[in-house]
Amino acid sequence: MRLEAITWDRLAELLADRLAGLEPTDGGAWPRVGFDGAPAARPGDLAERVGEALRVRGRPALVVGAEGFLRPASLRLEHGRRDAESYFAGWFDTGALWREVFGPLDPGGSGRVLPDLWDPVTDRATRSPYSQLPPGGILLLHGPLLLRHWFPFDLTVHLLLSPGALRRRTPEADHWTLPAFERYEHETDPAGTADVLVRADDPRHPAWSG
Repeated sequence: MRLEAITWDRLAELLADRLAGLEPTDGGAWPRVGFDGAPAARPGDLAERVGEALRVRGRPALVVGAEGFLRPASLRLEHGRRDAESYFAGWFDTGALWREVFGPLDPGGSGRVLPDLWDPVTDRATRSPYSQLPPGGILLLHGPLLLRHWFPFDLTVHLLLSPGALRRRTPEADHWTLPAFERYEHETDPAGTADVLVRADDPRHPAWSG
């Protein structure tokens, strides 16, 4: 796939232009966009930039991080603190994401989305208030391993890191997660699956598929 060099600011503007006219494929009122990438690729940063660019265009947007929907430590660390299989399959509370984020945005839904559920530092519920996304507002969900869950995204963006860049940019204490991302690439092929591909090996000079 041919990729073009771009700045992060320009990328956010072009994505916002594209999303400003996005309609949900299920006939509902709220388009849902996924920003998929390892933490080292910082998909949340791009989601925040796009959200701000959308709001400037008069299109409401709600940015939600999958990291706010971790399972309690007693469940996600059941097999130890550095188990790549658990990280791949059991760290994120996908049921809560379906229930609290995607369900309210189904056709006929309330639009009341819970922005986060669990604080991994305190290992307690965040008790955050619900956010009301008005009709036409766009959900921007970011996080790792998103494309393996069959979430009902209307558009997906994958931030790609080469294996070398992923290792360099991942803190050494988190290198135990790298096999999970290798498996994800092999089983899901996010670079080939996503609607938009962003290569982020050099954090200063991204490139994208346009």
